[in-house]
Amino acid sequence: MADAPYLLALALLEQNGVRALPLQGQSLPESPAADAGPGALGERQALELLVRVWQRSDQSPLRRAAGVESLLLVTVPIEALMERVPSLKARWIADGNTAALIQGLADLGGRLWTLSLEPRQPLQFTALH
Repeated sequence: MADAPYLLALALLEQNGVRALPLQGQSLPESPAADAGPGALGERQALELLVRVWQRSDQSPLRRAAGVESLLLVTVPIEALMERVPSLKARWIADGNTAALIQGLADLGGRLWTLSLEPRQPLQFTALH
């Protein structure tokens, strides 16, 4: 069970001039196939995260902090979720270095995608690493 992957959805945002990085996740029964995206579970995790982000906008306006890389999905080992992800999150909140965050997430050994939506098209997962 220690090798079970965990799927995280991350929103890189800014609210009142302060960076924030809310997360949403769920364990996976197995890693996605090498040529597949995170599938329906990824869509559900992104939706749940985006509902939380939308509710957060009641406090004050917010904006994407990293353009097209502001909504990420990543698979990570459960150990990384508890040990490495919090430090990556804290570092990004402090310095806003999205490239370093993405590289740090990729270094965890899982899969990494951005999520986008074009008009009249289905959700698109784009692999980063």
